[in-house]
Amino acid sequence: MIKKETVAMLLAGGQGSRLGILTKSIAKPAVLYGGKYRIIDFSLSNCINSGIDTVGVLTQYQPLKLNSHIGIGKPWDMDRMNGGVTILSPYVREEAGEWFKGTADAVYQNIHYLDKYSPSYVVILSGDHIYKMDYSIMLDFHKKNKADATISVIRVPMEEAGRYGIMNAHENGRIYEFEEKPQQPKSDLASMGIYIFNWNTLREYLIKDSSNKDSDHDFGKNIIPDMLADGLGMWAYKFGGYWKDVGTIQAYWESNMDLIKRIPDFNLYDPTWKTYTPNPIKPAHYIGPNGSVKKSIVAEGCVIHGYVLNSVIFPGVYVGAGAVIEDSIIMSDSHIGEGTLIKQCIVGEDAIIDKTAKLGFGENIPNELKPAIYYSGITVVGQGAHVPESAVIGRNSVIAPGAQPEEFCSQHVPSGKSILKGGECE
Repeated sequence: MIKKETVAMLLAGGQGSRLGILTKSIAKPAVLYGGKYRIIDFSLSNCINSGIDTVGVLTQYQPLKLNSHIGIGKPWDMDRMNGGVTILSPYVREEAGEWFKGTADAVYQNIHYLDKYSPSYVVILSGDHIYKMDYSIMLDFHKKNKADATISVIRVPMEEAGRYGIMNAHENGRIYEFEEKPQQPKSDLASMGIYIFNWNTLREYLIKDSSNKDSDHDFGKNIIPDMLADGLGMWAYKFGGYWKDVGTIQAYWESNMDLIKRIPDFNLYDPTWKTYTPNPIKPAHYIGPNGSVKKSIVAEGCVIHGYVLNSVIFPGVYVGAGAVIEDSIIMSDSHIGEGTLIKQCIVGEDAIIDKTAKLGFGENIPNELKPAIYYSGITVVGQGAHVPESAVIGRNSVIAPGAQPEEFCSQHVPSGKSILKGGECE
């Protein structure tokens, strides 16, 4: 086996519970994004664009769609004899088998994979962030400072810093303190969950952490604080580009809307830094004689007879005559009926919205069942759901995946209410 200087470990096993029904049957990194991609495409594309051709993808929760999407890594030029992309799932060993207990434990359970390549450096990545980043520049920074660990940070408003893991660092970038979601943050340098470690050092700490019964086996909670406590050289690498943790319904919606705004430092049309994906090729989209699309992203294979404004439309979507879609995300192969009105909604794959239905209108009342997830006015329709003709769905309402017209207790679903699978109403 060829020795690799750098190997990436991509953490992609999270459930993403704050995305609600969008992650009911798939892992968060497999959620569709931007009209054509899945969230994990960005980290994988960053790797190959940065010259990292050996990536272990650590999966756990609902991995089927994710595994199928990644395959042997061909879209990212990672279908290689030596290196390439490898799916790493929890497995039964001789003595026992268990789920990954935390981010650090996930890497610890795959020490044998890393030892196979005997890398000098290991890059730890999250598979659920939207950004474009050249990891080779961060690695150069790591080498220049002769660091034991380098943590990528991004500046956030001080009033929001308490939501993040904050790295307190000297002027030269050396970290002297880490605070997890501090009530009174001392700096605005938020950890992005992107780390570079010297492999020999990280290996030692992973083994030590594995035997600590009181540990959460987490990089942020355990490995990094332990290294700091031991006086290791830890440095903050300041990233100035676009980065978004799309872990909530609001953040996911906002990031898709950012694409429409064509933010300068997040350009998906840059030929020098492509974002790769294995989406099947469909026919070019068609806009009918009375159809209209303004300030939107529309993928291939769509048929638009209605009006689309400030929205992201995935491949194969049909929009009927007289339908109006605003500020929304419509996922692949969904059918939007004639005369339907959709405002500030996320509609899952293969959903059917029958004609003259009205979604996303009314008072902004948090969802009664899950107010911590659905509170920002965005209505979410699950994969394969069928909203009946002339139904009126309020804001922060939720239609469960697979829900059918006969399961709607009423044609009117008020703001903050939900239609559950099996005919239950809330």
